[in-house]
Amino acid sequence: MKTSNFRTRTTLTAMAFGFAASLAAAQSWPAKPITLIVPFPPGGSSDALARSITTPLSQTLGQPVVVESKPGAGATVGADYVAKAKPDGYTLLMGAVHHTIATSVYKKLPYDFEKSFTPITTVALVPNVLVVNAKSSATDVKSLIALAKAASGKLSYGSNGNGTVQHLIGTQFSSTAGVELLHVPYKGSAPLTTDLLGGQVDMSFDTLTPLVQHIKAGKLRALAVTTAKRSSTLPDVPTLAEAGMTDFNQGTWFGILAPAGTPKEVVAKLNAEMVKIIQSPEFKKRMEEIGAEPVGDSPAQMAAQIKDDTAKYAKLVKDAKVAID
Repeated sequence: MKTSNFRTRTTLTAMAFGFAASLAAAQSWPAKPITLIVPFPPGGSSDALARSITTPLSQTLGQPVVVESKPGAGATVGADYVAKAKPDGYTLLMGAVHHTIATSVYKKLPYDFEKSFTPITTVALVPNVLVVNAKSSATDVKSLIALAKAASGKLSYGSNGNGTVQHLIGTQFSSTAGVELLHVPYKGSAPLTTDLLGGQVDMSFDTLTPLVQHIKAGKLRALAVTTAKRSSTLPDVPTLAEAGMTDFNQGTWFGILAPAGTPKEVVAKLNAEMVKIIQSPEFKKRMEEIGAEPVGDSPAQMAAQIKDDTAKYAKLVKDAKVAID
């Protein structure tokens, strides 16, 4: 009996020391710069959102929060990098809905998006918008569909890469409208927008953030948003549903995650500081400027969103027969 009690006391003491050490580490965190990996090239929605939150976060945490771009393979290169990073809170990922799609699109992923990461918070939801070059003869969705039917598979749309939400919106649009479109994958919004402005690609279903300035400048023409309701940034632009295409409610969320195993105290601290920033008047004003809707949820809520979207997009991927080795 005495031996059993001794072992129990020893185990409890060890647990207490372990908890104390973990708490001490969390209280001293961060002790060095933090890197936020953006899995797309600079210039897109993820980059804009990352920089919008890292500047005030650096001031709050007292350490630099550096944005580093690691694009490629539909945002999976950057995700893989973070999944393999040390789970100490110093390497984070600007994740997106694209990662829930990649789970079904890629036959072999070196990580499991639901198991390899610890969600921190969703930063914002950005509506996707169907745009064409201002020189296009398409002035609304109906005339675009007519143009696509006449072009016989030659009308092109760009996306942020194979298996991204823009790609799937394009396949859903093609199927619903009964037209054949040529898909042109890019590594991110910046090169896609450049080609869209230059006329190298006919249209896109990209997020609003990299497009809003060009729409307002009259260089691009917005035909519809892909979400269930209109964007407050473009209130005069109809939804695809209003344009006669049912079952469309696709937007793009962006959120921050850490490698699985990151201390709960560090995750809680990051969530608290980030949500405080996201709910601030300054951040909300910035989101209005770039066409994004601030969120700022809990790790559990973000995890539930990831789980739901993974199942939702698995069906769309299967229906669209999209697969990448």
